[in-house]
Amino acid sequence: MIMNDTIAAIATAHGIGSIAIIRISGAQATTIASKLTGQRPLEDRRAHLYPLYNAQNELIDEAIVLFFRGPRSFTGEDVVELQCHGGQIVAEEVLKAALAGGARLATPGEFSRRAFHNGRIDLTEAEAIARLIEARSEDAAKILAKQMKGSLRTFVEGNRDALLEILAYSEVSIDYAEEDLPQDLIDQIIKKLETIAAALRRTLASSERRRGLMQGFKVAIIGKPNVGKSSLLNSLLDYNRAIVSDIAGTTRDTIEEQVRIGSHLIRMVDTAGIREAGDEIERIGIERSIEAVSESDIVIALFDGSRALDGEDKAILSLMEEHTDERTFIAVLNKTDLPQRFDETPLKEYTPLRMSCKQDTSVLIEALQSRMDRQNVSEETMLISQRQTDAVKGALAAIDNAFMPLEDQELELFSFHVGEAIQSLASITRPFDNEEMLDKMFGSFCLGK
Repeated sequence: MIMNDTIAAIATAHGIGSIAIIRISGAQATTIASKLTGQRPLEDRRAHLYPLYNAQNELIDEAIVLFFRGPRSFTGEDVVELQCHGGQIVAEEVLKAALAGGARLATPGEFSRRAFHNGRIDLTEAEAIARLIEARSEDAAKILAKQMKGSLRTFVEGNRDALLEILAYSEVSIDYAEEDLPQDLIDQIIKKLETIAAALRRTLASSERRRGLMQGFKVAIIGKPNVGKSSLLNSLLDYNRAIVSDIAGTTRDTIEEQVRIGSHLIRMVDTAGIREAGDEIERIGIERSIEAVSESDIVIALFDGSRALDGEDKAILSLMEEHTDERTFIAVLNKTDLPQRFDETPLKEYTPLRMSCKQDTSVLIEALQSRMDRQNVSEETMLISQRQTDAVKGALAAIDNAFMPLEDQELELFSFHVGEAIQSLASITRPFDNEEMLDKMFGSFCLGK
């Protein structure tokens, strides 16, 4: 990728708004800005209110113009930001004028990539920036803000430095291969490796538990036909998204919608009633319902309190028991406004909630919020992408492979595995030698970022 040309892009979302920001970065940023403003002067880190003109010297808009001299800018290069009036037409006209002035259109993530290459941010900070834009909860935003300040980098570099220290012990000892290492030195190295591995495993496990904070919690509603799943979804959404009727099998496929509960934006999935399928389409819908359970962070198991426990309810209970170790289940007895016939005994371990989704769902909303809030009680460092997770898993695998050669004092092999672990951890922050990986990662960013 060419890094010495000047790039420009609209940095705000398309649509109508109070302002739109056009960002220009590169050696010609001030020259291009000068053309747009009619040769008006720019002072570093000072806002100017200037008219903007196109190549035909026609007035486009009046905008606030900000200049950030490199390297004290986001990208490390000269950067000019033009804050014009919002609206797609105005912003595109300003961008068109910047491109006519000598810039080229930035590719997705190119501003952040330049910041990375110029040492302004590392990959953990770049990924935190991208994820912060799409944050699905207030807790996620707080975690990502910490990562933008380098919290994950500090964790990674601390463990990498500890591994480098171990590698230094090993490399020095190789020079004295004719002598056996003292047992206490081997014990010290093993203890250090175990400490590093334990920290990495805690972080991996904590990140998996809190995955919903980053991606948005997925909540599935399951139950037999006619227990009120669609009515519950409509009540939570506060509008009639799903068709409600007394006919069993009305919902024949999963329906997914977003709803905000507390500080969390969640994906709510209404599933087809789980029962013996009457036809092929219904069978596929039921299979998708069962699949939704394995993909969800929280599952609401809905039962009809006005009907006796039957075989279809027992099928739901079996599904809950099958996944109880890996999923959070909230059992709900619905239709409490009707005479109650349901035997609650099989649900005792789930402490079922009682409500009528047509009258009041507040007890369920409070339970959902409480369970989602609990996900952020950990102070452990959090991994926010599959790339980071894979790197930690790779480091752990290399550390595990290092123990046996150390016990046998095969130091060359031991050093090789420790080096693998160091390389895996280093890839989280700054892997200089993998251009293809950088293309893929920064290519997922939005255009003006």
